[in-house]
Amino acid sequence: MPAVFAHGALRLYLLALLEGGPKHGYELIKELRDRFHGAYSPSAGTVYPRLGKLEGEGLVAIESAGRRITYRLTSAGLAELKRHRKDLAAVEDGIAASVHQLDAELLLQQFHDRLRADLRRHAQQGPLNAVSLETVRTVLDQARTAIDRALAP
Repeated sequence: MPAVFAHGALRLYLLALLEGGPKHGYELIKELRDRFHGAYSPSAGTVYPRLGKLEGEGLVAIESAGRRITYRLTSAGLAELKRHRKDLAAVEDGIAASVHQLDAELLLQQFHDRLRADLRRHAQQGPLNAVSLETVRTVLDQARTAIDRALAP
């Protein structure tokens, strides 16, 4: 899968998520997963190092309560976010485009899985004959052509 966030975009997006109030790392991961409708969920190994860098830059402060760490936006972090508000809008547009792309790929994968299961179920009744195979090929070619047309600008 290609990178979901362009260079520096996750950093900016984490700041934006913290603008709504302090959050634990897991809450940030969950919010990101929710923004992508579950199609993308960053790993802890992606999010926590970025939060550490943000803290090192003075853009995020941490508060420890036992084993839980809460991250909050500092005034410098808010100023950084305000300076890059237009960039954030581009990130949001990119997320929306990524969600649509991932949704389309998921639909395709689900179709593939269901069709393969159907073919296997029918194979239990006997081998696929030449006419049935040609019908499958024709229908799939027609579907691909129709989808290609639907996607054309």
